[in-house]
Amino acid sequence: QGVNLGGNSRFCKPRPLFKDVRSQFFFCGGIMELAYVCEWEKRPKSTHCPSIPLVCSWSCRNLVAFTTDLKNVSHMIHIIDTEHPWDVFSINSGHTEVISCLEWDQSGSRLLSADGDGQIKCWSMSDHLVNSWESVLSSSLDGDPIIALSWLHNGVKLALHVEMSGSTNFGEKFSRVKFSPSLTLFGGKPMEGWLAVTVSGLVTVSLLKPGGALLTASESLCRLRGRVALADIAFTGGGNIVVAATDGSSSSPVQFYKVVVSVVSEKCRIDTELLPSLFLRCTTDPLRREKYPAVTHLKFLTRENSEQVLLCASNQNGSIVECWSLRKEGLPVNNIFQHCSPVVGEKQPTILKWRILTTTSDLERVSAVALPKLPISISNTELKFCPGLGLALAFHDGSIQILHRLSLHTMGVFYGASSAQRPGDESAIKRQRTAGPTVHFKALQFSWTSLALAGVDNHGKLHMLRVSPSMGQVLEMNTTLRHLLFLLEYCMVTGYDWWDVLLHVQPSMVHNLVEKLHEEYMRQNQALQQVLATRIVAVKASLCKLSTATAARACDFHAKLLLIAISSTLKSLLRPHVLNTPDKSPGDRLTEICAKNTDTDIDKVMLNLKTEEFVLDGPPLQSLQQLIQWVGDFVLYLLANLPNQGSMVRPGFGFMRDGASLGMLREMLVMIRIWGLLKPGCLPTFTATSDNQDSMLLLFRLLTKLWLCSRDDGAPQDPDDSLIDECCLLPSQLLVPSMDWLPVNDGVMVKLQGKHPLRLQFGKASSLPSTSDCADGNLCVSVCARRTPGSQRMDNLRCVHMGVCPTEESKACTRCGCVTMLRSPNKTNAMKQWEQRWIKNCLCGGLWRRIPPTFT
Repeated sequence: QGVNLGGNSRFCKPRPLFKDVRSQFFFCGGIMELAYVCEWEKRPKSTHCPSIPLVCSWSCRNLVAFTTDLKNVSHMIHIIDTEHPWDVFSINSGHTEVISCLEWDQSGSRLLSADGDGQIKCWSMSDHLVNSWESVLSSSLDGDPIIALSWLHNGVKLALHVEMSGSTNFGEKFSRVKFSPSLTLFGGKPMEGWLAVTVSGLVTVSLLKPGGALLTASESLCRLRGRVALADIAFTGGGNIVVAATDGSSSSPVQFYKVVVSVVSEKCRIDTELLPSLFLRCTTDPLRREKYPAVTHLKFLTRENSEQVLLCASNQNGSIVECWSLRKEGLPVNNIFQHCSPVVGEKQPTILKWRILTTTSDLERVSAVALPKLPISISNTELKFCPGLGLALAFHDGSIQILHRLSLHTMGVFYGASSAQRPGDESAIKRQRTAGPTVHFKALQFSWTSLALAGVDNHGKLHMLRVSPSMGQVLEMNTTLRHLLFLLEYCMVTGYDWWDVLLHVQPSMVHNLVEKLHEEYMRQNQALQQVLATRIVAVKASLCKLSTATAARACDFHAKLLLIAISSTLKSLLRPHVLNTPDKSPGDRLTEICAKNTDTDIDKVMLNLKTEEFVLDGPPLQSLQQLIQWVGDFVLYLLANLPNQGSMVRPGFGFMRDGASLGMLREMLVMIRIWGLLKPGCLPTFTATSDNQDSMLLLFRLLTKLWLCSRDDGAPQDPDDSLIDECCLLPSQLLVPSMDWLPVNDGVMVKLQGKHPLRLQFGKASSLPSTSDCADGNLCVSVCARRTPGSQRMDNLRCVHMGVCPTEESKACTRCGCVTMLRSPNKTNAMKQWEQRWIKNCLCGGLWRRIPPTFT
């Protein structure tokens, strides 16, 4: 489906873009590939209303909000997470007119919607669930349709230096750009709010005050108000707002306005100023003056760049696209004035003037435009391909073209799901041109890494397309891996979801990506490693799920996330005995003492600790017993399976050489041992074959021997035969529990490894088999034993069993599939504090979605 057009004209003879040289190059199969299509239940075609415009918006947390042109639901907003597209949440928005704008905030947790009657509503998650939304705030300009909408800028801007992608320092790859918020509170904190432009030429601003009240004001863009058919909003580094507006006629100028928002005497004030305007190039060409009468699309190239704008003029049959740039130019001064004023002679005055960068030739009629969101710094003008370098144009014939964002050269074309022709199949393309497909895209949106494209067609179907990171170029495998690694690092630093990056990861790439990611992480400074410690584990877990060879490692990474969380929670309960303590906390002192003390007797290690710092009340300890039990079971499982870790990688293998994690387990066993003296009921319960067996003493001794083989300060060593022999005897001394390792992941990612797109239906869960299901029977038993119909279901956060058929309403993570009960069954403060840590996000950082009781 990828065709190199060899120029701007889409009617030149197509030829295959790639050669299948798999031994040396990465074969990506085209610049765009259809991943899946999600459609509604069959409805009569008469329910579609072609005149209704569609809007689509993609958040940084991979939530997609869109509207459809079905008459009976045209006022509804549909929200999905891209991993579970069938689980759509349709909001009865309450808008009385057609919804014209949808806009996510920078955090991806709030959504703005605006309609043709001037109503603006702010939506937020109810109970922090992606499939439960409620309207919390609203503003209105009765009867004045909204045509442009944006959140105020918060002053956070990151630049990606693509030419530095080979650097080992994250600070050189991603740099913070000096950028002022649109409006600040006391102390420089950015003030939240939104800005909208109406069809009558009004600009309205709504500010969210710290107390929750809404401060609203409106002002005309210029003194002479006129009709505004299209508008777009961008921001400058100085904190100003720039609005581009046109009345829809290509013979009229495209006007630009500077908008300054301030708060004076508890009232919002808006000041506007007229900036230089431009006329489209096609209107000055005598041959095209009357050819394209209407301006159909107007967009700034990026949200933070008000100096480059993209314009599209159209007629009934075709379109033309122009890219303009605002530049400073010297103003020529007459010689008379140069002699009169020496100041003028020394420094030539300058003016701002719009200059055209490039324009396309005649195109098919454009139906939608999508611009990349990746903030790449393209200082290197010779850069021909990298993620985020192309913009997308959708046409009424059903195709999509990727154009270079500056030169507007065609980089590739996608002919849509309905055409089903092969690359180079000229007869199929000719048939398509004459007959014309009925399906075309009315709304397009790039993901935040520009590796995926979401489109809504005129039948209300949602299409998800992969966009090649190489922009259609044939690259060596190492170069492709470097692109993907660069974007994974970007998601780690920003906190954005990396779902769209995983679309391009093949099973053969997983091992190399995980190893390279770990190497780059270890080269960062200690402070940055601490910030990214859990995020990199979550990225590794997502990668390892894509291959059967690394499925067991995904289990280890999920267990490590839970281990880190439990360790930090238990350490946070420790309090210094005296208030004026030295600089180290009790948890830090525990870590230091356990790292220095290599004694295998847990009671001797306890002698070096200040036990008064571990004195806690009984109720908190008892309420955390299920977490303490998980730690004990986990240590027992690791040690009992040590002899089984051979050539095949099994769950737990990753911990055998992980000195930091084994040291964390030793510290927790010491804490639990001390607390057991105060409250025996909090100790983990083991089923022993002997009544006088001290299980904690035995486990600590074996764990310490294993930890000594993998300490960070020495070369890793293989466990000696005596340790393996003792671990072989463990199952005869203690009953080894079955661990619930990997949460059930029912998303589409593991099913997209094949080349065939998935066909899904809204409201109907996918039952397609996963391509990464375990091929080995033993590994399947150890990883997925709990997935049998009669097995116990686990609450993966509270570490408790929910029964074979849970009746409690539950929620699941959109990223890893971790399941937990929606309502807390606990009454104690200690367990409630543990649950509050995960009220917004899962252990892996994913969002929560509500699932019915029967689904768990």
